[in-house]
Amino acid sequence: MRPMRLDLAGFTVFRDETTVDFTDADFFALVGPTGSGKSTVLDAICFALYGTVPRWGGTRGLANALAPSATEARVRLVFESGGDRYVATRVVRRDSRGNVKTAGAGLQLMPPGFDPVRLDTGLSPDDLGEVLAGTAAEMDDAVQAAVGLPYEQFTSCVVLPQGQFADFLHAKPATRQQILVNLLGLGVYEQVREKATARAAQAEAKFEAVDQALAGLADVDDASLAEASGRVDRMRELTGAVTEAVPEREAARAAAREAGAALAALDADLAVLDAVRAPDGMAELARAVAAARSGADEAAQVVALAEEREEKLRGELAAAGDESALRLLLKAYADRDKLAGEADAVRAAVAAAHDEHEVAIAALATARAAAERAETELEAAFRAHEEAKAADQAVALRAHLRDGAACPVCEQTVARVPAVPPGSAVAAAVAAGKAARAASEAAKAVVTERDGAARDLERVLVAARTRQEQLDGRLAELDAQLAGAAEPATLRRELEEHARLRRALEESAAAVRAGRDAARRARAAVDAAEDRLRTAWRAFDATRDGLARFGPPAADREDLAAAWAALTGWAGDEAGRRRGERAGRAAAVVEAEGRVAAVEERVAGLLAAAGVPVADDPVRAAAVALERAEAELRELTRRREQAGELREQRAGYEREAQVARALAGHLRANNFERWLLAEALDLLVDGASRILRELSGDQYDLVHDKGEFFVVDHHDAGLRRGVRTLSGGETFQASLALALALSEQLAGMSTTAASLESIVLDEGFGTLDAATLDTVAATLENLAARGDRMVGVVTHVPALAERIPVRFEVRKDARSARVERTGR
Repeated sequence: MRPMRLDLAGFTVFRDETTVDFTDADFFALVGPTGSGKSTVLDAICFALYGTVPRWGGTRGLANALAPSATEARVRLVFESGGDRYVATRVVRRDSRGNVKTAGAGLQLMPPGFDPVRLDTGLSPDDLGEVLAGTAAEMDDAVQAAVGLPYEQFTSCVVLPQGQFADFLHAKPATRQQILVNLLGLGVYEQVREKATARAAQAEAKFEAVDQALAGLADVDDASLAEASGRVDRMRELTGAVTEAVPEREAARAAAREAGAALAALDADLAVLDAVRAPDGMAELARAVAAARSGADEAAQVVALAEEREEKLRGELAAAGDESALRLLLKAYADRDKLAGEADAVRAAVAAAHDEHEVAIAALATARAAAERAETELEAAFRAHEEAKAADQAVALRAHLRDGAACPVCEQTVARVPAVPPGSAVAAAVAAGKAARAASEAAKAVVTERDGAARDLERVLVAARTRQEQLDGRLAELDAQLAGAAEPATLRRELEEHARLRRALEESAAAVRAGRDAARRARAAVDAAEDRLRTAWRAFDATRDGLARFGPPAADREDLAAAWAALTGWAGDEAGRRRGERAGRAAAVVEAEGRVAAVEERVAGLLAAAGVPVADDPVRAAAVALERAEAELRELTRRREQAGELREQRAGYEREAQVARALAGHLRANNFERWLLAEALDLLVDGASRILRELSGDQYDLVHDKGEFFVVDHHDAGLRRGVRTLSGGETFQASLALALALSEQLAGMSTTAASLESIVLDEGFGTLDAATLDTVAATLENLAARGDRMVGVVTHVPALAERIPVRFEVRKDARSARVERTGR
């Protein structure tokens, strides 16, 4: 198994979507700080294939697959195994109750040459190839068939996780032996033994079946063959005799059929002729048509008279003149009378408005003169006030002082301002000014009020004059319209005549409509009567056409009743003539049927004498009997030949069962498989011992005895020690040597089962000293340089990581881990 691409999303520390591309990564390292997620990459590979991870402690640890607070985790692995390319997918989800379950799992065999880069284009699962497994239950067998290893052996030979690196070294002999059986495909010999046992059982079963078949063929002898041959000869003679009698029987049957057909034809003719009957009411139908036509003509005359009167009234109404013009003239008279009265009222209103406006203009002039006088008095009061201030400065200055303010002359604070002495000129001037101002403001208010009143009256006067002009113009128009017109009384008489003519016209139109309705009903009655007459003629024609072969007489197309009378009389005559022929034809039928019965009785006697059941088709019965006799003869001959063949098969099955039983007996002892396992273990231990010597500086050799592993310590006089006595670093060296030997030696020996195309180590390189680390690195480099497998390590030791050409750097932040490929 060789991984090519790994896609993660929501898996443990890889919350975000992450892709690890192993393409062309023959020798790589997963590097990064402790806890960044390096080992999680290997966990994802195991999970995609087997649905669990070693450090989860089994499938019950499925909840560990989800990143914290994530509800779904997806893992997809593209890998190669045995030259084929596969894609394994697993999805787990957390439901509403917090339970984590597998939501999807599948394994597909990808098309040859499929480029994993196409996965980034959003292909559907149907585009990924043949489905080998579609559920988690189907994945176990499908993955083991593709990879060649179950989960426990995969984690011991291909992906070696932390804490389980030494499992193969410390495994029990039986467990280690089963791993080698799977790796080498030695289970094939057990399969051969099982197939040999099954084949022996099949051969013995066939042997017994042949014996039973031979027992069933014991009745095949010469007497049976002679009897069957004689029966074939008798059936051939019967077939010839029956074949000769058949033409005579067929001729008799044909004559009987002809006689019967002639009698049946005569009876059919009689039935047709006897059925000719004239329908009831034919004479009444003709009278009804005539009455309907007469009524339709009368209705048409009534309509013509009504239409003539309507047309006359329309002419009189048109000659009476235009009714709308008369109505317009009457309306003009009414409008002139109404507008004349309104015009007089408007003229009076204009005169009154003009007088009121003149009065308002005079009052406005008086108010403006009074306002001018008040303004002159206000100016005189202002000048008197100025003169009084000049005459009495102290009084004038005192007017601006306030209690507690400074004097503007001496700048001393005035505690209390003395009162103005009575009789002061300034006080008198101030009082006079106030009075003059009040008088001026009152005069201005009067001017404003009278100016508004004058303006309102002017607007009323303008509106009245405008309305007067409109009325005068309209009256002039009406006078022009009524010039030369008749008086209103005459107009009213003409309108009354119009109304009388219109009423008469409406009555005439109603009479036309009623007459037309009556004419339509009369025409419908004619159509219905004529339709019934046509239907009756069609019935007559149908009856006469049915008698065409008898040559009926010509019909009178003008009188339906006469036509029916002639046809029924002729049909009665024809029926009487044919009844005279019937007795002769019936006797011919009886004679022909007797000849048929005689021939059939002779043929039945031939069949009965030969022991063949009588049938409607004697030729076929004789042929069937001959065919059965010949088939029995052939079957006896075949069974005789079959007996000879079965005797030969019986001998062959007996030999086959003996050989298969012997092979199964040899393989049951498992000696061959044990020998192969011993050879494989020798090769494995030799390879691992060579690598361990390099790693330990020629201190240790690895040996085995009865399935158990031991080390020979050359630094302690070649002391032989159990592998469980090794220190942590020594155990790592021995486990690494075994892992590399498994990948190096057994991959070449395995031909039918597991394909060890990769090895990934996730164990403590940090426990090694510098010299041993250098030896380990050189060993891994040599293994990778061979190019026949992928080699990967998980490490945070810089000295080891720097010597590996391809590195996948794993980093983790507060949200998710990420993988970045560096190197060539």
